[in-house]
Amino acid sequence: MRRSILYLRSRVRVMIGERDGSVAVITALLLPLLVGFFALALEPAFWMQVQRGAQNAADSAVLAAAINGGAAYAAEAEAVAAQYGLVDGQNNVSIQVAENVSCPAAAGGGTTCYSVTITKTVPLLLASAVGYRGDTTLQGALAKSIVATAVSIQGTVDRPYCILALAGSGAQGIRTNGAPNANLAGCNIMSNTTATCNGHNLGADVGDAHGSNNGCGVQTNSNQPVVTDPYANLAANIPSNPCSSYPQEPTGKKGAPLPPTNTFSGAVAWTGAKIVCGDMQLTGDVTLNTAATGAVLVIENGQLDTNGHTIQTASGAAVTIVFSGDNGSYTHAPTGGGTIDIAAPTSGAWSGVAIYQDPGLTSGVDISATGNSPTWDITGLVYLPHSSVTFSGAVNKSSNGASCFDLVVDNLLINGTGSILAHGQCGAAGLAMPAGKVPGRGKLVK
Repeated sequence: MRRSILYLRSRVRVMIGERDGSVAVITALLLPLLVGFFALALEPAFWMQVQRGAQNAADSAVLAAAINGGAAYAAEAEAVAAQYGLVDGQNNVSIQVAENVSCPAAAGGGTTCYSVTITKTVPLLLASAVGYRGDTTLQGALAKSIVATAVSIQGTVDRPYCILALAGSGAQGIRTNGAPNANLAGCNIMSNTTATCNGHNLGADVGDAHGSNNGCGVQTNSNQPVVTDPYANLAANIPSNPCSSYPQEPTGKKGAPLPPTNTFSGAVAWTGAKIVCGDMQLTGDVTLNTAATGAVLVIENGQLDTNGHTIQTASGAAVTIVFSGDNGSYTHAPTGGGTIDIAAPTSGAWSGVAIYQDPGLTSGVDISATGNSPTWDITGLVYLPHSSVTFSGAVNKSSNGASCFDLVVDNLLINGTGSILAHGQCGAAGLAMPAGKVPGRGKLVK
């Protein structure tokens, strides 16, 4: 018996000292724990990587949709997502693009946002070994859906215009009638209705229209927001009308001539506002020696007939010519040959405004030879809000002013060589140009 006990004791010691068997047993016991560790550590890391890639794609795609802002917004978004290797309907990927979705309160609320949701389904690998069942199936097997969502809003930028057709009459805002040599390079143009330029794009950098734009501008855009009249409120600065009569130029040899108060010649100066009742006519070249801060020449119920002469602001001088009065048989516009060579004031109530038609005038306001008869060398804004204007010839800056010309009309016909040669210095000229809010870069809001 004693020998048996000693033998068993020796065999136990041998077994305890045998390491090969122990490692095998320990490994067998730990293997499920190792599998679980890898399932919990590596597979979620893979999901996170897929989700990050999908989120980057969704962010870029929704920005592209907002920037596009048109009928092709969804195609634009999907094309951008494809650059990240995510294509709708391929490799278990689903892409949903929507417009007019709710915006977060921090982005102003409303329903003008765009959204992109990218879903990618991946099969479970090791996670099912520790009891995770996923949230969907893929070809009958357990799987997980990885979802990335992004929301953006269309940003806007201000686009300044050197020609703005308000088109309050409902007429086509901008059109051409054979203008092969027109040159509006350096300018942007805008019509609040439609624009049509046949055979020549006018050379304008950007042509925008609220309706359709057919060929006006190097870059053409349709369906742009209407630009509201930014200058109508300046009418409040027109002095009260003191006139009791309005002498008009004689239409025949027996007609009464204009009184001396209605004729200009030589060097002229005044401060504040000078009001002419009825037609004003140049009987010789005129030099205005008004202050740099500007003076106002108000013509009530009359035209400015340059009569083949030049009206010019002297160096350091400025003027705003205002046409005001009543609707009826009067002409409220510049006429005659010669030259209008004026610079607008660079400060004050009429800052940047060279010629201003009272927005209350709707008759006698049309101009058929803008830039041609008389010649226009003007620094500043020419505001003709209810005028049908035919633009022929070239407009240049005034002899003593900055390079800035801006034209606001009801509607505009551009003929022949209609060109704007004065642009780029409207800030220096004191003019805040009319501008529209046009689609710009998108902005992520969620």
